[in-house]
Amino acid sequence: MTALVAQSSAIADSTRDYLTIYIGDQIFGIPILQAQDVLSEQRVTRVPLAPPQIAGALNLRGRIVTAVNMRACLGMKPREDAGKTMHVVVEHGGELYSLMIDKVGDVMSLAMRDYENNPSTLDAHWRGMSNGIYRLKEKLLVVLDVPRLLDALEPETELE
Repeated sequence: MTALVAQSSAIADSTRDYLTIYIGDQIFGIPILQAQDVLSEQRVTRVPLAPPQIAGALNLRGRIVTAVNMRACLGMKPREDAGKTMHVVVEHGGELYSLMIDKVGDVMSLAMRDYENNPSTLDAHWRGMSNGIYRLKEKLLVVLDVPRLLDALEPETELE
């Protein structure tokens, strides 16, 4: 029984590292091990007939990377200013994706004991793309579920 209490205490005292990103005024966290690269403004080539969540494609050191419009994925309005877009490159299913964001924050180590499941008041669309939240001093950090977000972009295949 003592080992179980010690293990439970160790989990509560453990931390997870997140790359923080901003989209609008909202702060999101991506598990640091999922972030492959952070890029400044990139030339994105539009892909004809792509859904609005796909901004296009970019070339990253000879590899074609799908650029994902995170504002469209989250149901947010397009940016009003002409500020530079940043990119966080992630890998999923053997493919590279560039998550287009407004800006990159810091890497934060957050205690697991402060982690909470998604509240019912969180936008339903966001709940479908996030794992949970952390209540920071002044903001709510939403932890993105990158695999689920990218899986949602795949077109439904129709069987005849």
